[in-house]
Amino acid sequence: MIDRAGPREYEFVPRIINPVKMRRALFLTGEAELRQSKRVLEENMPWLRVEILSDPQSAAQTASEEAAVFLCDDAGLAVLDSDTIRRRNPDAVLVLLSYQPLIQRSPPQVARERYPYVAKADLVFAVNQSDFPPQTIIPSVVRAAEDLLNIRKYSRARRFIFHIVDDEPRWFSQFLPVLYGIIGQRADIMITRTYEETLHFIFGVDDESRISPHDFQSRGKGDDVVCLIADIFLPRGSDLQSSSGRDLIHVINRFYPRIPIVIASKAPEARELKDLGFILPKGDPDSLDRLRDHILNRTGLGDFLIYDNAGRELRRARTIHGICQLLLDAEQDTGQGRELREILERYGDNDRFSTWLYMHSYPELGNRLRPERSRGRRLLALLKRNFRGEIARMGRTPLVLGDKKILTLDHLRAAILDLDPETIQPYADNDMLSGWLDRQGYPELAEELRPIHGSGVGLSRTLTQAIEKWIRLYKERDRGL
Repeated sequence: MIDRAGPREYEFVPRIINPVKMRRALFLTGEAELRQSKRVLEENMPWLRVEILSDPQSAAQTASEEAAVFLCDDAGLAVLDSDTIRRRNPDAVLVLLSYQPLIQRSPPQVARERYPYVAKADLVFAVNQSDFPPQTIIPSVVRAAEDLLNIRKYSRARRFIFHIVDDEPRWFSQFLPVLYGIIGQRADIMITRTYEETLHFIFGVDDESRISPHDFQSRGKGDDVVCLIADIFLPRGSDLQSSSGRDLIHVINRFYPRIPIVIASKAPEARELKDLGFILPKGDPDSLDRLRDHILNRTGLGDFLIYDNAGRELRRARTIHGICQLLLDAEQDTGQGRELREILERYGDNDRFSTWLYMHSYPELGNRLRPERSRGRRLLALLKRNFRGEIARMGRTPLVLGDKKILTLDHLRAAILDLDPETIQPYADNDMLSGWLDRQGYPELAEELRPIHGSGVGLSRTLTQAIEKWIRLYKERDRGL
């Protein structure tokens, strides 16, 4: 009997880290430059409804079940009835955009003592016309508010948090636009500002002595952290200048050795920790460029890299095809093969496979391989079987875009030309296009599409141009040109 049903198709389940999108942004500010940044949000986040509130009473009367971010300057937050806002808006996040130099440079305890209204804010950022212009940072501020809401209440994704630990808001304002440009929609950002707050987030405790070696992974959010970026001087209890960041880095490395650590400090003490993390000298002109390379190489966002014990790069794979080739090379009874097997065993212990798979839109396979503690050729056989299974599904896992079923790049180009931009926009906003492209073996095109947002014909035109460019490049590569 002839099977006329054709080959089996598999469902593409996108990895959406923020199931709840921020829908409203409300400014309560008398500062002209903050009000003018409304236009930036409308251009960069067209799904947002952006409003300028005329007075505190208008803010207090706002009531909605939608996710909303209230963006206040110092004067606005000082008069805001935060309790009423939170009661009437259960998914509200309150943000202070502060012009006060002391708030910009101080740990939370100092800022709240001098300016009590700071305690009302869920997030605090620095703004001014020279170093932190509002129009430059405002999209990152809204995204950070959305991330915070989802981490606290809604997201169930694995391995999706970049955790920043620093007590000074001016660092967030400088750093977040850069970091969001690197991670796109593949990970969220969580900010903590004290030693105790960080311990509670990672381990669910407020003192290191209470960390249980038996169930620490189930009590905090540490199992979801992809990367830790921390200063070494953090408030700890009443000590506002302690080097508690150093202790924090040691304890996280002990319990979560798989988490890459970035030590964001120019202090001489940072050099003592160079064996535990990447040193990021704050303010150095090329430091953020080097950070981009480090994040892509070490957190699963970029290629799958093989490092030896000394940290030297030995091999890299861009797709699961390339990882399969690494596994074949590791099977060889040679010195290189034995070295690869030892490294892959260590990677299995530290969940390197699963983290890379989560970041590249293979959540089901990531769950199956976390952690994978097999050894030797048994490990290689298990990995090959799983990766080859995903390769076999590549051409049979369509992207459903509106009423279109997409299986090839030509299908994708045709669908974007045919569908209205409103249908396409959520797929770009939530990284679903790039996630599907990653799974189909087109990581370069996926990376190019990740930062693309917008609306209308401009979005469709930008997507189409990128797809057409990479169709040509992939064809040239296949011909060996």
